[in-house]
Formats: sequence, structure tokens, C-alpha cells
Amino acid sequence: MIIPTYNWQFAPQVEDADFTKIAKKAGLGPEAARLLFSRGIKDEDSLSRFLAPSLDDLHDPYLLHDMDKAVNRIRRAIEQGEFILVYGDYDADGMTSASILKETLEQLGAECLVYLPNRFTDGYGPNASVYKYFIEQQGISLIVTVDNGVAGHEAIDLAQSMGVDVIVTDHHSLPEVLPDAYAIVHPEHPESDYPFKHLAGCGVAFKLACALLEEVQVELLDLVAIGTIADMVSLTDENRIMLQYGLEVLRNTQRIGLQELFEIAGISSSDVTEETVGFQLAPRLNALGRLDDPNPAIELLTGFDDEEVREIALMIQDKNEERKEIVQAIYEEAKSLVDPNKSVQVLAKEGWNPGVLGIVAGRLLEELGQTVIVLNIEDGRAKGSARSIEAVDIFEALNPHQELFIAFGGHAGAAGMTLEVDKLEALSELLEVYITEKGLDVATKNNLRLDEDLDIEALTIETVKNFERLAPFGMDHQKPVFYIRDFQVENARTMGAGNAHLKLKISKGSANFEVVAFGKGSLATEFAQVKDLELAATLSVNQWNGQTALQLMMVDARVDGVQLFNIRSKSVELPEGVPVLDFTSDLPEMISSPAIVVKNIPEDLSLLKQVLQEQDFSAIYFKNDIAKAYYLTGYGTREQFAKLYKTIYQFPEFDIRYKLKDLSAYLKIEQILLVKMIQIFEELGFVTIENGVMKVNKDAAKRDIAESHIYQQLKQTVKDQEMMALGTVQEIYNFLMEK
Repeated sequence: MIIPTYNWQFAPQVEDADFTKIAKKAGLGPEAARLLFSRGIKDEDSLSRFLAPSLDDLHDPYLLHDMDKAVNRIRRAIEQGEFILVYGDYDADGMTSASILKETLEQLGAECLVYLPNRFTDGYGPNASVYKYFIEQQGISLIVTVDNGVAGHEAIDLAQSMGVDVIVTDHHSLPEVLPDAYAIVHPEHPESDYPFKHLAGCGVAFKLACALLEEVQVELLDLVAIGTIADMVSLTDENRIMLQYGLEVLRNTQRIGLQELFEIAGISSSDVTEETVGFQLAPRLNALGRLDDPNPAIELLTGFDDEEVREIALMIQDKNEERKEIVQAIYEEAKSLVDPNKSVQVLAKEGWNPGVLGIVAGRLLEELGQTVIVLNIEDGRAKGSARSIEAVDIFEALNPHQELFIAFGGHAGAAGMTLEVDKLEALSELLEVYITEKGLDVATKNNLRLDEDLDIEALTIETVKNFERLAPFGMDHQKPVFYIRDFQVENARTMGAGNAHLKLKISKGSANFEVVAFGKGSLATEFAQVKDLELAATLSVNQWNGQTALQLMMVDARVDGVQLFNIRSKSVELPEGVPVLDFTSDLPEMISSPAIVVKNIPEDLSLLKQVLQEQDFSAIYFKNDIAKAYYLTGYGTREQFAKLYKTIYQFPEFDIRYKLKDLSAYLKIEQILLVKMIQIFEELGFVTIENGVMKVNKDAAKRDIAESHIYQQLKQTVKDQEMMALGTVQEIYNFLMEK
């Protein structure tokens, strides 16, 4: 059945006539104007700055806390020939942050090294042993961290005790107690008032680069674009400015490593958008850090050796494919561990790669609509990630119970943790208690904002181009989602590996469009047959073989009313996970199920009517197997009854146990009907049957066949079966719901 993933919330449709005129002058249609107005763009000046962002509007980097201290210390290190270590992180934001600072320092003539920690050996954040190694073995005298958190007290204290200053640049949530670093450059530092709080790690590194080089470094904005999109920070204010310029730099990138990666991944650099980065480029970079040593990414992003960067690009591509396979395998194993009686799923097993558990948790969250924690068990410890529904603040739930964890951190929607295996049950119970005590409705779905009701008859390429001018989209400026209804589904076909995805063709009047639905391949039958389908979708342009076509990308779907599906064809399998009504065996538990499969039809149809009328099902699948298909044989004609009587009249005795098949063949009457006809004769007194031997009662009074109750029941059965076998699902449903 088609079940919406989200709780649909319709944005207020507010239209300002004056702003619509302003938007029209800027070349925007009324739909785009309404969207921008609802998002706070309400005058000519704000519209101009939104549509044509300027680098001049970037904030002064020296407004960031300790920026002056950081710049002065780095310049002094360069002047004195000190060896600088750039210490980053193993994700795309960390890779780009470190690359930005590396290129900046090299441009200034600094001697520097870059190190990205290995998540498996070094963990997240400053690592004391790594610091010690670089200080003692590599002669490092200044460490600059990028996107590496604002904790690491032990490592930073160690470095400072060894006479090595540590400059922290970061954007993550600040702890209550800050480390004793030489400088902390952070947009949310309590002792400064930076105008924009939502920079990514690469954004902070870029601000440091601009301060060091005393000008905006446009050529670095491609790296800023990658890291900013990958880290899913707010795409407003200066993030929007940097991203808009950065995407343009990325489309024309001179970085040979990115050129190689684009070619290998089949990415057209000229068509790069925020979606290309978010769904193709960033996952590939992240795959390296999830599975292996992330440091080759620095050479990919900054190197000049053609052969080396191509080898790295090929390796990254392979790692991404490996990552997909690992995610799928863990996902399937984790899904098998789900307890349907739990409000929160705590899933743990040995041998799961900890680098991908966040992805798995996110997939399960989306599918189950539940908070999910996925953990790998190793050496008596469980380590992994949580992803939470909006109704459950996972950080609030777990942060007060630090005694349960070896390590814990996160925010409302996601968290990472390490704990002893024997505390997993306590973790599960704690979350169940939290939900109960808070009175949380965990059945509540996450919200989906629908920006506008869109009539597909009025939809054109120009409409899409209007909205494309509002890009790039992302956090706090989401790609608009449209409500689409009152259309017909012409067909549905599966596509992609394993037929995992779906493509619909929908129409209204003379308009018809294709709708791509990722991950919905298993519901091809449902989408092909459903009535009153409603879609939440985004708009896109599909270019293929020189042809340009508008298509819709499904975000969610729902159905108004009961969903009725015809699966009577032998080639259509029963849907998975739906209770099956099989009247040849015990009936299943149906109380909590929103859907049911009618597998076969009982001779007494009132049994089926009772089941369907006593429970409000949202979806019914009609298989309608009929063991004795009387609708194919009919209920016997006058000629058939006469021929039967004439034949058996010739025999004083007739053993129907052994001669029925022969009699059926002779009379050319199907056996199931023949049995009923004999029963009717017996009921009317025309024959007697004892121990399988039938005798004709030649003294029987003349009676009409219609007097037989069996005959009348058979007539009704034929009528009922004709409906169940040949009627439309709507006709069947209406028939079964008649009182």
C-alpha cells in the first residue's frame, strides 16, 4: 500500500501584489514570487541581493573570535620558518577545510603538513598520540585544526606543554568548557558577535584564508562549495554567497583531481549543481573517510601529478561502490533485527563497519518512521550512530545519562556513542521510559512543507527555469516541494538496479509528465492502479539524447480514501508484510493492520463481508482465488438437467464414487457442476444416494428445479463469483461493503 512518509504541512499561500510586480521586473513568475515572499524576501533590495549575491557582502573575517591572534601567530610561524601541521577531519568538510588552509599556507611560503585522522585508529577530534608523533618526529611547532571539533583538551594540553601552540578553527557546537588553545576561531564563540553563525568548517577555514591573504580568495570557493553542501549547514547569508560563486568555480575547475573524478563518475562539470555535489561528489569523498585512510583526498583536491590523482580518483570511485555494498548488507541485517514492539530500535551486531552506520540508521529511520540506533560490537563495546524522528530529541534523552557511555555526543536529530555491550538493554529501556514519561507520540511523522499547489496543466519548462534561478537550495532554503493532485496515472514501470526505482507517467487534460520515484520499485502495482493519488514533488529538467523534458521527482505520496488493488493475475505476487485472508486455514491477526490480502473466496461470502465490514482497512489487495469456479460452469441449464435425468434413468443403480468422471465426460458437464446437479436431484427426491450408490426414484413427484435450495444457493454463488472474478476492484469493494 502507499503510505506517506511525512506529515504534510501546507505553507500559507500569501501573495503580495507589490512584491509580485518587483519580482516580475526581475524576470520571475508569480509562483517564484510567492515562494520568496514566504521565505522572507519581501522588497527589491533583498531580492536583488538574493538573486545576485556579491562577494562584497561577505562579513569581515576579523569579526570572528581570535582571528587576529590566529593570523598573527601563523604569520610569525611563516616568518620564522616553523613547521605547521594542519589537522583536519575524515569527511568532505574536513578534507576541503584542510585543502583550503594547505593551499593558503603554501601560497604564503609556509612549510606545512596536512593530516586527516583515521576514524578507525585515531577517532574523531584531536588525538594526543598523533599530536605527540608530529611534534617529536616531524618537528611541528604550530598546529592548526580545521573542522575537528572544539574539545580535545588532553591533546591540546599536551601540545601546549610541549611548547607547541594549537589554533582551533571550527563550527561544531561549543562545549561548556573550552580547551586551553592559543586561539579559538569559531562563529558562535560567546566572546564575539559574528553576524552569521552557520559556517561550515570549510567556511571558517576560508575566512582564515581571506584574513591571511588579505583578500577574498575566489579560486578557493570550489572547495568551500563542496564542504558546505556536504556538511548540510544553512544555505543562507554568506553561505549562499560563497556557494553561488563556488559552484561556478567548480563548473570550471582547474583542479585536475576533481576533473578526473568527474570523468570517472560520469559527472558533467558544466552541469554541476548543489545536487551534483550533495548526491554524487560528496558521497564519494566521504566514502574514503568512512572505509579507509582519508589523506589521499588532500592530494586529489590539491595535487598536480596527473597519474597520481587519477589513481586516487579511481580508488575513491571503488571505495564508493564498496561503501554502497557494505551499507546495503548492514541495512538488510539490521532490518532483520527490528523489534516491532519497540518505540526506538537499538540494533547492534559484530562485524558492522562503523564508518557507515549513520547512513544505515538514516535509511532505517526513513523506512520505519522510528528513532534508530545502529552499533557495531567489537571487544565488548558497541559503537555507532543514532538518527531520530522530530518527536524525539535524542540528545536530550541521552545526555543526562553520561554514566551509561564511554563516549557520547550529538544534537536533537543525530548522535554518536560508545558503550559497553552489557548496557545495550539499559539504553533501550532508557529510551522507552523517556518516550513514556514525556508522553511523546512516536507515531507522528516528520513534517514535510509543501510550498504550493501546482496544476500540471499550467506547468512548463519556463516554470522550472523560474525556480532554478532561486538555487542553490539546501538547509533553510529547501528546494520547493509542490502539491500535485487531480491527475491520472497512465502507467508505472520499474527501473534501475534490481528494479528498485519507479517511473510514472501522469496526465491531466492535454498535459503529461514523467514522475521519478526513487526506492518505490516494489510498489509498481500499487502506483499503476491507485485512484485519487496525491503527490509531493520537486521539479527538474531531464536532458537525454539532446532532448529536454520536464519531469517531477517524487518526495512523497498519499492516497485519499481506501486503496483497492487487483492482483488476480497469476503473475502478480502477494505483497510482502500484509496479512493474508486464507479461508482454507486459520485467519491471521488483523486488528493492527491497515491492509489485507483477500487470497481466496469462501463459498459463504458473508464470512468475507464480515471481516471487511468489521475493520476499516486502508488498503485491500484482491487475489480472489476460487477453488470451485462455478461462475465458469454456470448453475446448470434446463437442457443439462434433462440430459442428466434421462441418462441416469437408464440405470437402476449408479455408483457415483467411481463413475462420476465418466458421467461428466459423457454429458460434457464439469464435475463440480455435476455434483451440485446430483445434490439438487437428491434434495428434490428425484434420486436417493446411499454409500455412494445413486438410485433413481421413478415414483418421484414432478417438481421444478427452482424449488431446490441448493439450486438457489448455486445461482447466488455463480453471481457472487462473477463479481469477485470479473468485477472491477471498486465494484467488488462496493459489493462487499453492502450491509
